[in-house]
Amino acid sequence: MQSTFETSCFSPPVQRLMAVLAIAVALAACSRDLPAQAAHAAQAQAQVQAQAQVQAQAAPETAAPGDAVVRALPDFTQLVDHYGAAVVNVEVVEKPRSGGAQGLSPNDPFYDFFRRFGIPPPEQSGPRAPVRGAGSGFIVSADGYILTNTHVVANADEVTVRLTDRREFPAKVIGADERTDVAVIKISATNLPTVKLGDPSRLKAGQWVLAIGSPFGFENTATAGIISATSRSVPGENYVPFIQTDVPVNPGNSGGPLFNMAGEVIGINSQIFSRTGGFMGVSFAIPIDVARNVEEQLIKTGRVVRGRIGVTIQDVNAQLAESFGLDRPRGALVSAVDHDGPAAKAGVAAGDVILGVGGHPIERYGELSGQIAVMHPGESVTLELWRNGKPQNVSVRIEELKEQPQSVADRGAGPKDRGSDRASALGLTVRPLDPQEKSRAGTTGSLIVEQVTGPAEAAQVEPGDIVLGVNGKRVTSVKELQDAAKSSGKNVALLIQRQDAQIFVPLRLP
Repeated sequence: MQSTFETSCFSPPVQRLMAVLAIAVALAACSRDLPAQAAHAAQAQAQVQAQAQVQAQAAPETAAPGDAVVRALPDFTQLVDHYGAAVVNVEVVEKPRSGGAQGLSPNDPFYDFFRRFGIPPPEQSGPRAPVRGAGSGFIVSADGYILTNTHVVANADEVTVRLTDRREFPAKVIGADERTDVAVIKISATNLPTVKLGDPSRLKAGQWVLAIGSPFGFENTATAGIISATSRSVPGENYVPFIQTDVPVNPGNSGGPLFNMAGEVIGINSQIFSRTGGFMGVSFAIPIDVARNVEEQLIKTGRVVRGRIGVTIQDVNAQLAESFGLDRPRGALVSAVDHDGPAAKAGVAAGDVILGVGGHPIERYGELSGQIAVMHPGESVTLELWRNGKPQNVSVRIEELKEQPQSVADRGAGPKDRGSDRASALGLTVRPLDPQEKSRAGTTGSLIVEQVTGPAEAAQVEPGDIVLGVNGKRVTSVKELQDAAKSSGKNVALLIQRQDAQIFVPLRLP
């Protein structure tokens, strides 16, 4: 005998109970008192059904699928099938140069990791064979324009592009921009597959992203992850608000596209943070809007023009925010101003915190460089400043950024005994600079640090640093430094000059 139950509306425990009852009914049919047993089983089944209906009515409604926090893992197959053909492998050859021992070629896939993370590239001696390197790129126009990284094609004598259908084309480097690490190359072909570009400003941490490239030469490799952060500042890279991801990126991925789930390129995979030379869970991509701006200029003029206002800036942490009376850490703290630059002409001074540019808020200092860089020389923009505990607006006229060689100032004489005194609350032993020392150091400061202890030592102030100010106010004598230390709260913003750079150092007092 077979028994069938409609259980789709019942919970699993009720379904199991009803199954047990079905077995009981089947067994009862084999007994000698079949009519009585069957009637009893039917009555029990009716009671269970009635109880289950009551429980179902009292149970809370199931959340709609769109309200669920955790969803199924994404499927990237259609994205790879549709746009993978627009991702190319870029091979470069650098012919040997004359000379003795030489380091890795910039085209070597490992060169970038040594350079960006402060590891000296290994040297090679004797005659060098041609150096071959590999990277990735993606086609942005059907007539053959391709975006990649500058460090992929830098100093290359030959560049070859290989498509997914195995066709190969020699490529010409149209232009390369070292500051953003964006390069444009061109192949002679038509009707090529292309990618579509997205809007990086709409990205949020936690969104799924996909990278396609040629890690270690394995062409058209797809790797996936999530966005870890946006507008990330990387040491030494002040003009790119990087997209940070946990997408596996390795040597050879450089220059490849980073896709969102809509199949749009939102970044160019550029570098990783690594202690081994391989992927360790932190990778960085250049936002595609930054790359597109560079691309258009390189194609049109062969060079990139950027704006500048002539300030040196740093991030605002909690201690510095409290020192300057800000409600929370935000903005870009001005640590130095070019004496003849646009900001100086507008009255911007060290100690000002830039909170906005042209109506756009600045949360982290790296955002300021990107905002100013894309502006045209001659254009005027309004800066929202925080000065002496109050907001203030100034108008600045943008100038063109021109590369200038850096120089290191000579510190001159060593520690001397004359005039030395201790700003004990800060943990500083300082002395006045004589005119010859100030001239050699190229500084406007008047006090040099001889020894550090306590808060200054914890904040990594070093002997030889020149003290310029405290909490945005200049100090020119030991007494002014002592008075400023006494009147400060628990958090002090100490402005120092180290070699040719100025920086605010937050000191936390006991």
